[in-house]
This record gives sequence, C-alpha cells and structure tokens, in this order.
Amino acid sequence: MALRNDCDTIVKEAIAQVRPDAAVARALAGRTFGPGRLILVSVGKAAWSMADAAWKSLEHKPDAGIVITKYDHSQGPIGTLEIHEAGHPVPDENTFSASARALELTEGLTGEDTVLFLLSGGGSALFEKPLIPGEELQDVTKQLLACGADIVEMNILRKRLSAVKGGRFAQHCAPAKVFAVVLSDIIGDPLDMIASGPAYPDGSTCQQAQAIVEKYGLKLTPQATALLAQETPKVLDNVETQITGSVRELCRAAAEVCKGLGYEPVVLTDSLTCQAREAGSFLASIARYHQDTDRSLAFLAGGETVVKLTGKGKGGRNQEIALSAAEGIDGLKDTAVFSFGSDGTDGPTEAAGGFVSHETKAQLSAKGLSIFDVLQDNDAYHALAACDGLIVTGATGTNVNDVAVVLIRR
Repeated sequence: MALRNDCDTIVKEAIAQVRPDAAVARALAGRTFGPGRLILVSVGKAAWSMADAAWKSLEHKPDAGIVITKYDHSQGPIGTLEIHEAGHPVPDENTFSASARALELTEGLTGEDTVLFLLSGGGSALFEKPLIPGEELQDVTKQLLACGADIVEMNILRKRLSAVKGGRFAQHCAPAKVFAVVLSDIIGDPLDMIASGPAYPDGSTCQQAQAIVEKYGLKLTPQATALLAQETPKVLDNVETQITGSVRELCRAAAEVCKGLGYEPVVLTDSLTCQAREAGSFLASIARYHQDTDRSLAFLAGGETVVKLTGKGKGGRNQEIALSAAEGIDGLKDTAVFSFGSDGTDGPTEAAGGFVSHETKAQLSAKGLSIFDVLQDNDAYHALAACDGLIVTGATGTNVNDVAVVLIRR
C-alpha cells in the first residue's frame, strides 16, 4: 500500500503543478487586443481550463467565443462563451458541428479584429472540417490508431484531409490577427504538429504523407489520395504564437514530488516514443538492475508511446506500459512501475493509466490471467482492474503527454 499511496500522491501533485491556468494568465498578462472585435476559440482536452483562465484574466471580455473539448471535460459555463463537447480520439458529428460554429464566429473578420486561439492536445480530433466525408475521416483515423502510427505521422495525414488544420484555420481568420496560446502535447513542441497546427505554417510535405500511407499500408479512397498531393500553407503573416506547458515540465514536477516523498529522482528522458510494451519492459529492466540499492530511487520517463493493436480488448498506452512491466518486476523487493496521462484519460477508457508492483503477476496468476495473453488482446484495462491497478483521476484540465515512473522503496 505504501508504494500505491506514493503513486497516487505523485500523480495528483504533478498534474496539479502543470495545470494551464497560471500559464494562460501569464501569457495574457498586460496584453490588450483591439481596436476591433475579440473572438475567443479554445480547442483541445484542456480547452475549458484554458478558456476559463483567459476569461478571468482579460479585463475586456471577448465579444464572442467557443470552447470545444472532449466529452466530460467541461466544468460548467464560462461567461458568454459557448461550450461544446465532442469525440476523441475519433471525431464525431459533434466535432463537425462545433467546428462549423467556430468557423462561423470567425468569418468575415477585419484587420482590426483579433482571434484569441487557445490550443491544447486532442485538437486534431476535436477541431475538424473534413475535406472528405466524415465517415471516411473516422475510418482513416481508426486505421492510423490501429497500425501504431505516432502522433506526428497521424497529423501529417490529417492536415491534408482538413479545411482547418495545417495553418488553414489562420487563413480562414485573415485578415484578422490570430494570437495563439499553445499547450504542447508533442515531444519537442513542434508548433506545426500540435493539434495538427491549425494556426501555424505546415512544415511537412506531400512526399512525407505518401510515405506514411505506404509504410502502414493504409487504404484510402481516390479523393483522399488526391488531397494528400495538395500542399498546405507554408507562410502565415497574421499569427503570433506563444507556447506554454510541456512534458518536460511534467517530468520536473513529478521528480520534485518523488523527492519530497524520500526518493532520489532521476529523469531518464522526456522523449519516450517507442511501443508501450517495449517501454514497460525497459522500465522493468531498470528496476532489476538497481535492486541491490540501499536507497529509495525513482526513475522517470516522459513522452508518448504508441500501442499496436493485436486484439480487441480495452486499454491504453499507459496501462500497457504498466502491465508490460509487471512481468519483469515480479518478486522484486518493494518495487512498482506506473504510467499515467496528464489529461486523465488513457485510450478509450476513464482511467489515466496503470500501476503494478512486485506482487501484480502473482495476483493475476491467482485469477487465471496471463500477462502475455492479456497484452496480445490489448486488454490491460480489465487485468489492472482485477488487481486494483487502475489510476483514475478524472478529467484534469491539462494535456502535456505522459510520465512513467519506477519506484524502488528502501
């Protein structure tokens, strides 16, 4: 229980330290907009928190505005702003209707007007006007999720199938100025990739898009294939962007909490990008190597792994990391591995991630569950639920990637 209690403390306090409220307030401090209209558009998993912070920070309130976030991620009304919830990670009809409303609010603006654009991870699914039928876009998204494509590869394709991604939203707003405040959920903070860069020049190419299709054997219609051959905007002169928040800050916050609990923290990386099962095995190997220590140690790895679907179970990348590590830390003294998403959701589940200890494999075996079989069916959720290994935080209001942690308590 001590290890699990430490896990819960680290998750709760680290997330609290990277909420976007203060960051948005800093970005807007002393800033004035005018002399025309001010339209607020906030999109992503952290859209509600970012919009709430902006509304409280602005002396002169927006003339109109809209918030588009994931289901169950809004926390009530914000002034006169419209609040919409929609599908993630696959866009749905609410995505399309809410995005159409955002485009309506930002249509016909003048050079004296400003769009305050608050953007966070998840925007690729939540902000969309597809150039192909919605059902086809959903199918392409599902193919990309199933094949194990990383977030950058996914966004290179999604930009070209969309009327708002890859800088096209900023084009739509012109000649109005766009001031974008961006919460990064992609390693290295590439502004053209975060939420597929609706208000930033696209740095990817048609050749890269075609290579991704060939790499994963994606099945596209002739219409979608033709769109991949059309270049996206490479220059935008009406946009100013300020980035705030990243996985590096999340790692730093988690490390500080570990230190406060008596562990010696070591941040291994903030750019973990392999398959989730490989990450879990790697973290378990670190735990085995340091078993002879007489000090309490914490090893942290931030980033965003991927899951390759081989079954039809329920789970997410953080749950797969944890369950994959359970095999390698079986029987080790006072050792645990956990991984969590800062947004509070992991895959299509209500859990933020998963926790395992040196006792987990034995607990699952007693219930007739094989870790190998569970992972082959991508069913980490139900296995972790069977041994009290789910991490559940609820929607957090932020989204700055994931952190996995090895705890060795002495």
